Parts: sequence; C-alpha cells; structure tokens
Amino acid sequence: MSKVYEYVTERILKELEKGEVPWRKPWDGLPPMNWKSEKHYRGINPFLLPAGEYVTFKQAKDAGGSVKKGEKGHMVVFYKTLEVNDREGVGEKTNLPYLRYYTVFEISQCEGIERKRVKNPNANPIASSEEIVAGYKNAPVILQEGDRASYSPAKDIVKMPYTETFEGMEEYYRTLFHELAHSTGHEKRLARKGIVESAGFGSDPYATEELIAEMTAAMLCGVAGIGSTIENSAAYIAGWRKRLSEDPRLIVKAASMAQKASDHILGVVTPLEEAES
Repeated sequence: MSKVYEYVTERILKELEKGEVPWRKPWDGLPPMNWKSEKHYRGINPFLLPAGEYVTFKQAKDAGGSVKKGEKGHMVVFYKTLEVNDREGVGEKTNLPYLRYYTVFEISQCEGIERKRVKNPNANPIASSEEIVAGYKNAPVILQEGDRASYSPAKDIVKMPYTETFEGMEEYYRTLFHELAHSTGHEKRLARKGIVESAGFGSDPYATEELIAEMTAAMLCGVAGIGSTIENSAAYIAGWRKRLSEDPRLIVKAASMAQKASDHILGVVTPLEEAES
C-alpha cells in the first residue's frame, strides 16, 4: 500500500485528536486553490489545506517570488498512473493509479507574490444554496414533512423537516446537502455501493456512505459560502479515529467519491484535475 495513504490518514487523525473533524467544517473563506492555475484543490486536498492560495516552490520562483526561509509546507496529493505488465510478463500492459504527494506553500508564506482573489462581500450563501439545489439535474423529490431528515433509495425521495424547525436556513441547507449527497448514490446516478447494496445502519458500507455524505455536504457548503456550527461529540470522534486507523485508505477513497457526488449535484461533467506543476 502506498505510504501516502498513511501520511494523509495520520494528518486527519491528528486533527481528530485535537477535537476537530476536518470533513465537518467547510472552509473559512473561499476553498483553497492553486495560485498559478486558479483552480480549487479537489478530493481529499481541501480537507488537508486551510483556506488560501498555494504555490509549489518552483511556482513561487517562476513568478519572481520566493518561499520565506524556515516555512513549513503543506501536503497535496494526486494520482499518477503506473504502466505494468501482467504477472506472466506477456500480453497488454495495464495502467494502475497510485497516490503521490508534493508540497505547497500559502501565499502568506511567500515573498514577492500578490494574492489573486478576495472574498466577495456581497455573496449570499442562502441564494447560492438555493441555486445549487435548483441546478441538481434529475434530482430526487424533496418533501417537507416529519421531524427528521432522511433519504429513501427505494422511493428516491428526500424528506426534510419544515424550515422553521431549524435554527436558521444555513443549518437547513447543511442538512439538505447531506441527504442530497446520499441521493447521488442511487443506481440511476452514481450507483454507489453504500446506497445500492448497504445492509443498513452500522454496516461498513453504510458507515463509509455516511462519511461520503458528510464530505460532500462540506464541499457544497464551501461552494455556497455556508460556515459550520456542527458540534463534534467525543463518541463520534472516537468512532472515526478507530475506523480510519483500521483502514488508512478510507479517508482518501471517501473524499474521491464525495468529489464525484459534489460534481454530480453541481453539474460538473468533465472537471479538470489538479496536477503538479
């Protein structure tokens, strides 16, 4: 197994040990992006990086700037493909993806480089959230009834409590994004195992599906500009520390599936993947 999975999981576990749950806190400000390409980082990377604009050492140098002496970089992961022969060494070669990482620095860690963006003070998170929901093509039916939020794969229906029962509309959309994330796993959409084949609450596929839904919701909240006020209980954190320790690949795989779910809801068909420069 690639050591990169272990490095990433170790980073996430350290956050959990501090009582922070990275996938439950959308970014304070605009999501992290590469300064040169102006593209947002994808997959697990937004949960590894604080909000900001990042460059590699080479990108800083090419831009006429430099990384300040003594600054510690941040990890960014990406997939490479490795061409391999079959076991007998004959026949067609196969391209296998494997995880790699490189180091980036936030603009505040650099000299001679100016930021490219500022947060839009006129942004309306609720209006943005409404646009995200309205733009979800072939979406499930959304009903307001009852006292709990849920998604039914059999009926392809999301049920939400009435909006007035929430502390505010941001909390309503956080919850709705979570349920819509589950709906992307329906067999007529992304056909995710946790939705199509899950044995129910407590099963491993179900637990993974919950992680995917939480990360997807965080991504959508980041796009909408909604912050996080979710409490992270000790029992919740302890449960995830155990699962991630047992399966170092889980967090990266879940983030990849969450990115696909977020892209599906946002209508991103052929996203440009972040690559090392």
